[in-house]
Amino acid sequence: MKSKHGTHPNTGDQQENFGDLSPNRLAELAKRIKRLGRELGFQQLGITDTHLKSHEKLLEQWLSNGFHGTMEYMERHGTARSRPAELVPGTLRVISARMDYLTSAAKPATELMEEPEKALISRYAMGRDYHKVLRKRLQKLASAIEDEIGAFGYRIFVDSAPVLEKALAEKAGLGWIGKHSNLLNLKAGSWFFLGEIYTDLPLPIDRAAENHCGDCVRCIKACPTGAIVGPYQVDARKCISYLTIELKESIPEELRPLMGNRIFGCDDCQLVCPWNRFAEPSPETDFLPRNGLDDQTLVKLFSWTEQEFLERTEGSAIRRPGYEGWLRNIAVALGNVDLQKTEHPQAIIDALKHHENHPSEMVREHVEWALERHH
Repeated sequence: MKSKHGTHPNTGDQQENFGDLSPNRLAELAKRIKRLGRELGFQQLGITDTHLKSHEKLLEQWLSNGFHGTMEYMERHGTARSRPAELVPGTLRVISARMDYLTSAAKPATELMEEPEKALISRYAMGRDYHKVLRKRLQKLASAIEDEIGAFGYRIFVDSAPVLEKALAEKAGLGWIGKHSNLLNLKAGSWFFLGEIYTDLPLPIDRAAENHCGDCVRCIKACPTGAIVGPYQVDARKCISYLTIELKESIPEELRPLMGNRIFGCDDCQLVCPWNRFAEPSPETDFLPRNGLDDQTLVKLFSWTEQEFLERTEGSAIRRPGYEGWLRNIAVALGNVDLQKTEHPQAIIDALKHHENHPSEMVREHVEWALERHH
């Protein structure tokens, strides 16, 4: 059965197509899939089964703690998130893929932290929306498999449905979930995206990755808002990525001063991780910075009209919080600038006053807060 995601796995007549796939043939196919994946620009692929019981318990505990904040979708689908065959009936295996995104073309985040008048945007969001890039490549991979063995059941996911992508990637051997909850790879650190193909192909599975965090707690200490409340425990309600992207309401006042100039996401826990010294720049041109977003002033970005915002973020993940969220985030960052240490204090005040009467109550509130910080 076809869908926009591909062919749905099932346990009916479709399975008969795999009758001639012996264990040796399936092993060869798995190798072929990984080879094709690398040719399509993925740095690594792994294959796992669908058993995620231990991760399901962790998810349930995380939800019961309320750490998901306003992200109701995290609990909306029940166990379908941790049981792939419930989400897509007939799923036997998950092909997990990673694609590096760090680019050497962008101004280093550590430098932007020292320039509070500049906007600090999470490294993953400065280029083209990764959802589109990975989905297209995974579809090419699925089509190549289909060319080789005939029709088979599959469905593609790129952070677009209730999928425990990091848990699946860990089981598939792509890395281990670190204390900051990001996936870490021995040879590549954590600067990469993940995507999955759910399939009914009974492929051989890979060995799960081992944890190599040891006694290190650098990520926990580096979190600006203390969102990593314990090893492997992140309270999203305090996380700057959640506050600037997922939260559609006002940002809690007590957290605003801690956000600095971070207007979309936060990479601090990754920046201090020792394993990221092994990260290599991505060859993907789609992930290169657009519209100078790696080195842009807050005042300039705050001056964008809604039309300019939509035009300059077309095909970008930055659209997710919407224009009001964009202005809200920048207002907070402008409020955090120390006017005594900046060369353009009046420009900051003028930029904020320009939006004092903005139609959005949320934007006005954050602008007022920022102006009060500068009195």
